[in-house]
Amino acid sequence: MPRQDGTGPQGQGFLTGRGMGPCGQGLGMRRGCGCGWNNFSPLRNYPTKKEELEILKEEAQALEQDLKAIQERMKELGE
Repeated sequence: MPRQDGTGPQGQGFLTGRGMGPCGQGLGMRRGCGCGWNNFSPLRNYPTKKEELEILKEEAQALEQDLKAIQERMKELGE
């Protein structure tokens, strides 16, 4: 995750990358690799409520776009 700020690749939110960084390669077992996202880290760098709300809004928007694309493809296939 660039800058370890919770924004993920291209500002799309966490868990949106390809898992190619150290956290996705087994070193961190997808738990933030000691960068503040697990219970063992002294940093405990959790997002604020405002940041989490923004992350969830962005995720919902992305899911809506995905659903729209799926529905359009289903119409193309005769559904």
